[in-house]
Amino acid sequence: MDIHANMLASWFPERNGSPQDFYRQILEQVQLAEDMGLAGFWFTEHHFIQYGGSVPNPATMITAAATRTSRIRLGSCISILPLRHPLQVAEDYAMADLFSGGRLEFGIGSGNTQQDYDVFQVQRQDSRARFEESAELIVKAWSGGRFSHHGHFWQIDGVELHPLPLQRPHPPVWVAGTSEASLHWAGLHGYDIMTVAHPHPPEKQRAGVAAWKRGLEEGGHDRGALRCQLHARILVDENRERASETAVAAIERYDATSAVRGRPPGAAPIAGEPGYDWDAMAAAGRNIYGTP
Repeated sequence: MDIHANMLASWFPERNGSPQDFYRQILEQVQLAEDMGLAGFWFTEHHFIQYGGSVPNPATMITAAATRTSRIRLGSCISILPLRHPLQVAEDYAMADLFSGGRLEFGIGSGNTQQDYDVFQVQRQDSRARFEESAELIVKAWSGGRFSHHGHFWQIDGVELHPLPLQRPHPPVWVAGTSEASLHWAGLHGYDIMTVAHPHPPEKQRAGVAAWKRGLEEGGHDRGALRCQLHARILVDENRERASETAVAAIERYDATSAVRGRPPGAAPIAGEPGYDWDAMAAAGRNIYGTP
């Protein structure tokens, strides 16, 4: 098992100071993670809201972090493919891979915020198809040489990408998701996957991971060479009471900030609301805090 850190860059002025101060703090955390021996550090992509919105383009953050580190892997968690032209994404992340000396982990997905699609004027009902075609086009562009592409959303004739990423044939590709359909697609293509523990009970995660494994087998890929990443909210302290106090406050702040994206009717209570079951969340591993 490899241990990574994931940065959801939510800026709180009263805690972080200016935006410039906040970016400096993030880079210091990446340096600390490398010094501690963590295997990777990941940056999410969000737009227009406090919830993670300080990093609208993870490729830029990865490039900055690459100049301050030498060993730790640096990942996007995720690049929201339907929102951008795939060749622009391919260029940005090729540069990030080069700046990092071939340390890029390319995480991709469709995002989870309706406002992103509204502001960028992209039809969300097309997100799955746009995501799959975009991923195909990026990998094709990274293969090198002049290429053409004739799909549903993009028509490209005789283009050559500059620069190309350092890692060949391309950086590792990670697909974020929970559904059986999206993770099965990842398996068919031989991609790694990432899931998140706290939004869903474990039984919902298991079905998607099983679908990924089926996809790997159907696609003829070596399961032993591919990875499944689970994001968990973890806080460790030598003092159990202090761990609980710190984690509870952080989870309540996280859930309140996350809620600005909107919540469907009948959604389960979030941390800080009546009915939120702290004990059940801890027992299921959806919130983890305590002593080593």
